[in-house]
Amino acid sequence: MDKLTEEMYELECSHLHPEVRVSAEKLGDVLDDEFFEFGSSGGVIKRSHYSEDDTLSPDPMEIKFFSLHELGPAARLTTYQLINQKTGRVTNRSSVWKKRQNGWKLFFHQGTVSTDEVFQ
Repeated sequence: MDKLTEEMYELECSHLHPEVRVSAEKLGDVLDDEFFEFGSSGGVIKRSHYSEDDTLSPDPMEIKFFSLHELGPAARLTTYQLINQKTGRVTNRSSVWKKRQNGWKLFFHQGTVSTDEVFQ
């Protein structure tokens, strides 16, 4: 794994840590001001929806099949499969990260419920 791929993998992992998922402040450090998401529930979620603590489940998560794709000099797409280790729920994930003055920020995210390991 090259250095940038490692960095982007760590960024994806950073917002999966239980202590980040339950903290609006820590989650806000990861999210871009313009962040929005197409959730696995089918809803559209904006950054403002994460203004309260305990917004996300603190369940332990595992990333599999991580991949990084360049979209331009200051934008990257990550794709992976996420397994909720408590419930067994599998989702396919994609994120668009933008390079900002204060580092990489999560600009867009999508989760789609899956029953297969489609990334194999």
